[in-house]
Amino acid sequence: MTASIKTYRLDGTSTSIVFASDGYMIDLIYFGPALPEKEDLTVLAAISQFGSHENQPENVTVGGLLPEVRNGFSGKPALKIRQGVTSVDTCFELLDVTCTEDRLVATWKDCVCQVQVSAIWQACDSDVFKCHYRLSNKGNEVIFLEAVPSLVLPLPAHFTELTSFPGRWAREMQATRHQLGPSMIEMRSSGGKPGFDPGNWLIFHSNIDSSILGCHLAWNGDHIALAARDRDGQATVHLEATLDRNAADLVPGGAMTTPVSLLSFGLNEDEFSHNFHQYVRKEILPLRSGWGPRKVHLNSWEALGFKLSQAALIELANEASALGVERFVLDDGWFKGRRNDKSGIGDWVVDPNLFPTGLGPLIDHVRMKGMDFGLWIEPEMVSPDSDLYRMHPDWCIHDGSERRPTERNQLVLDLSRRDVMEYLFAAITDLLANNNIAYLKWDHNRRQFPLGAGQTEGYIELLNAVTSAHPDVEIEHCSSGGGRIDLRSLAMAHRVWPSDNNDPIERLRINRSWARFLPLEIMGNHVGPSPNPITGRRTDIDFRAKVALFGHMGVEANPADMDAQEKAVLAQHIVLYKTWREILHYGKLYHLIHDDSEIYGQIVVSDGKAIAFAAQTGFAENFNVTPLRFKALDSDAFYRVKLPKPWPPKASAYLANPGMWENGVVLSGTALLEKGLSLPLTHPETAWIITFEKEAVT
Repeated sequence: MTASIKTYRLDGTSTSIVFASDGYMIDLIYFGPALPEKEDLTVLAAISQFGSHENQPENVTVGGLLPEVRNGFSGKPALKIRQGVTSVDTCFELLDVTCTEDRLVATWKDCVCQVQVSAIWQACDSDVFKCHYRLSNKGNEVIFLEAVPSLVLPLPAHFTELTSFPGRWAREMQATRHQLGPSMIEMRSSGGKPGFDPGNWLIFHSNIDSSILGCHLAWNGDHIALAARDRDGQATVHLEATLDRNAADLVPGGAMTTPVSLLSFGLNEDEFSHNFHQYVRKEILPLRSGWGPRKVHLNSWEALGFKLSQAALIELANEASALGVERFVLDDGWFKGRRNDKSGIGDWVVDPNLFPTGLGPLIDHVRMKGMDFGLWIEPEMVSPDSDLYRMHPDWCIHDGSERRPTERNQLVLDLSRRDVMEYLFAAITDLLANNNIAYLKWDHNRRQFPLGAGQTEGYIELLNAVTSAHPDVEIEHCSSGGGRIDLRSLAMAHRVWPSDNNDPIERLRINRSWARFLPLEIMGNHVGPSPNPITGRRTDIDFRAKVALFGHMGVEANPADMDAQEKAVLAQHIVLYKTWREILHYGKLYHLIHDDSEIYGQIVVSDGKAIAFAAQTGFAENFNVTPLRFKALDSDAFYRVKLPKPWPPKASAYLANPGMWENGVVLSGTALLEKGLSLPLTHPETAWIITFEKEAVT
C-alpha cells in the first residue's frame, strides 16, 4: 500500500472489521473484537504492511477482496471469465468505495471485457456479517462466468487451523481439523445440493487464543470452498456457489448477484455460536416469535415403515397421544401405489386402497387425540414405476439418451420446466387445501445426476410458492437426513432433520456439530428404537430420551414395542421437555468441557433458569470421574440445583446422597463453576439432566 491509504470500518455489537485501500485494491486488515471508536485506522493499516523482499515486486501485491493474476500476485484469482473459447486475463481498476455505518461496497471495472464487479459487505445486529458480489456486463459480448465468489476472505494471520465438517448419510458433520499451509485445501459438493460435503460450514482457529472465525455459504446447491496460504504467508478463503449453466452466461447489459456468505467472529466457540443462533432466530426463521412451543413429534417411519393401514395408524396415534405427543407425522407410504421404495413417487394422491375415504378419518382421529397432523412428501423426485412418469417420461432430467440411471429407484424432476412446477404446486396445494395438515416433512433423497439447469432456483421458487400460499403450514427440511441444510432455504422452513441416524451416541456427535451454527429449536431430535436400525446398537430408553430432549424432541419408534416401564420413562421425559422447552429454545447454549473426552455436556441459560445435560458415551478410566463444572451461571447468585427424575437406572445406584436431590441443593454460581457436581458418569450410555433455578438466600 502507498501513503494515500484510505480506511473503512464496519462494526457489529462486539466485532469490528477494517478495510484499507491504496486506490488500486482494497484489503481486509482487521477482523476481531470491537475496536475503540477513536482507533487510528490509518496507523492500523500502516502497521499491517510489509516491505518487499528480494523475490517480490517492488510494490508488494496482495489479493485483497478481488485477487487477480497480475502484478505478481501468487494466490488464487477471485474470478474466472471466458469470452467465447478464450480465457480473459482480467485487469480490474478500482472505481469507488463507499462505506456507511453498516455497509461497504467496493466496485471495480475490467478494462478488457468491461465487467463491473462490486464486493458488498454488511454488518448485522447479531455480530454476523454478510458478503456477496454483484457483476454486470458493460461490454458488447457475452461473458461466461466459470468461477464467481460469494466470499473472498483474507484471513488474519493468527488463524492457522481449519475445521470442516465432512460426512455421509447417517454420519453427518464430522468435525475434522486441518492445518492451513501452502497446499490448497479444496472442498466441494456434487449432486445438486450441499450434501454431506465439508465446505459449506467452516471454522478457523487462532493459534494464540481460543478465538474462532467461521463462515457459511447460504446456498442450497453445489459449492466449492478453497483455503490456502500463498508463498508470502497470506491465507485466503474462497466460497463459491456452483452456478447452474444458464446462470453463468452474462449477456451485454446483464447482471447477477452471487449467493450470500455469512461470517462471524467469537472470542470462543460459545460466543461464535451465540452470534449464529441469534442471527438465525432474528433474521432467518419466519415469524419465529409467533411459533409457540415446539411440539413433540411422533413420526411413523420407524414404527410402521411401509406396513401402513388406517387401523395401524389409528392405533399408533392412540399410543402417541398416551405418551404426551403433540404432532403425529405420517411418513412415506401413504400415496398411490407406494408399497415399497421402488414405486409411486410423483403420484401425490392418497392411496384409496389404504384410505378408502381419504386421509380425513385419520386426521380427525389424530386431532381428537389432541395432536395436529403432518405428512411426508418428496416433490422433486419421480419413480419410473409411477403414473406420472408413464404419462410424462420427458419431465425428468435426462441427457437425451435412452439410459436413465436411477438412485433409490428414483429420477429427478426437471424444475426448469413450467409444466413440472405447475404440477408440483397444484399437487401439494390440493393436499393442503383438502386436508387439515399442519406440517410437511419435505424430503430430497436422491442426488441430481445428470445435473440440470434451473434446479437450485426451481426448488426455492417451489418452496416459496408453497409457503406463501399456506403460511400456517410448518415445513421441515430433510435430505437423507442432513444432506441439504443451509440458511437460504431455512428462511422458508421451521425445522431441519440433522440425520436419519437416531442412534443416541451418533446423534450426540452430529448434533454437537450442527449446534455450532443452528439453535436447538430447529434441530429435530427423536427417540429411536432399540436396537437402532442403522447402527444395530442397543441403548436404554432413559439414555435415548435424555439425548432427544436437547433439540426439537420427537419419537421415531413404535410405543407398542415398549414395555410399560419404558413407556412410563419416555412419558416422563416428554413432560420434562415440555416443562423446560422455553428455556431450551430461547436461551443461550454453552458446551461444557470435561477432561474425559467421552463425556458430552451442555447447558442452556435463560432468565434465571438453566438446564444442563451430561452424557458418557464410553467407559471412564476412573470410577470417580472429575466433577462436571457449569459455566454461564451468575457467579454471585444462588441456584436450587436438581436432578429431575427419571434417573439413569444403573448410574443412579452410584449417586451419593440420593435423598438430597429430591428437593435439590442450593449452591452459588461460583461453586458450580469452580467445584462442579460429582455425577456418576462412569458407565457407557449414561446421561443426567440437571436443572438450575435462582433462589434468594437470606
